[in-house]
Amino acid sequence: MNTYLDYQSSKPVDPRVVEAMLPYFHNKFGNPSSLHATGDVATEILEESRAAVGEFINADQDDVLFTSGATESSNLGLIGYAFRNKDKGNHLIISEIEHISIHNIAKYLEKNGFVVSRVPVDQYGRVAIKKIADRITAKTILVSVGFANNEIGTIQPVAEIGKFCKDRGIVFHSDAVAAEGLLPIDVKADNIDLLTISSNDVYGPKGVGVLYVKKGVRINPLIIGGGQERGLRSGTENIPGIVGMKAAIEIMRHEMTKETKRFKQYRDRIIKEVLHTIPRCYLNGHPTERLPNNAHFRFDGIEGESLLLSFKEKGISVATGSACSSKTLEPSHTLIALGLLHEEAHGSLEITFGRFNKDEDVDALLGVLPGIVRRLRKLSPLYKEEA
Repeated sequence: MNTYLDYQSSKPVDPRVVEAMLPYFHNKFGNPSSLHATGDVATEILEESRAAVGEFINADQDDVLFTSGATESSNLGLIGYAFRNKDKGNHLIISEIEHISIHNIAKYLEKNGFVVSRVPVDQYGRVAIKKIADRITAKTILVSVGFANNEIGTIQPVAEIGKFCKDRGIVFHSDAVAAEGLLPIDVKADNIDLLTISSNDVYGPKGVGVLYVKKGVRINPLIIGGGQERGLRSGTENIPGIVGMKAAIEIMRHEMTKETKRFKQYRDRIIKEVLHTIPRCYLNGHPTERLPNNAHFRFDGIEGESLLLSFKEKGISVATGSACSSKTLEPSHTLIALGLLHEEAHGSLEITFGRFNKDEDVDALLGVLPGIVRRLRKLSPLYKEEA
């Protein structure tokens, strides 16, 4: 049986969520744009779902837009805001360790007349307010910093960044996909103007996401059509998927505190034992300001891909970097931003826990990791035992 420890890349849909979705594929199949009774049923659940998401992030219901996922949400937020407000300025700021989707959006904007500054992080992956301040210009219109990093798990000082931007009249976007369901999110307290979240990251179905757009923040639509979602995201809403996101969020609201407490126990045990038992092994990311379910290491003299394949042979699923950028052989841009050399960044291992992990999964990992490291180091021409 496979031991799954890669919850950051994908989560299974909770069976309770599947059960909630089923009626909306057949019995309650209406289009919310229809004016008859069947359409009214769809409209009612659509707005109930919008309200549930709003309550989850402390947002007004009308400020919640449903999309096809986190990538579309971030595209709509950043590109939509940039083009709508280019008369105010053409300068945006992101951090060097944003998700690859944010980096690619930035590259697109640069090709279309915008200027993007990338803020460096410290050795733990934290963004300093001063580094943002140093890059502010009279033409800065938006800052985007993720709530927490999806690879190394470092949590950002989002509330401080949000207040800094608010005081200067700059819109603040945060990609909260890595943090949702693990940390409380409050868009009002954190002064967030645009927020990206997804359904699957709270054990809902893939293919559904949300962009929170604070009242007064004006964006251009990217998809033109029938004018759904306040005219900002046309296309018939994915009602079964949206119902799934609602169900997943309602479950998460009741179970998050208990879950994260359990994850911290797993995380802290693994970090303590790995660092104690394996020589020349290092923790990536912040030692304390990190996601409760994330343990991320690097090992001298070992390739991350070899680690992955060795764990695969043992029936254990782990990661060596972001699943969204794993198709390239380049080292993680996040680890390089921490100041690591390419060979150091290549020897990384990411372990993330989720709802369906048990103590035995931690036992399984710890039972094989030291042996895998020893075997790979014996085969590696890059590793020499210390005298």
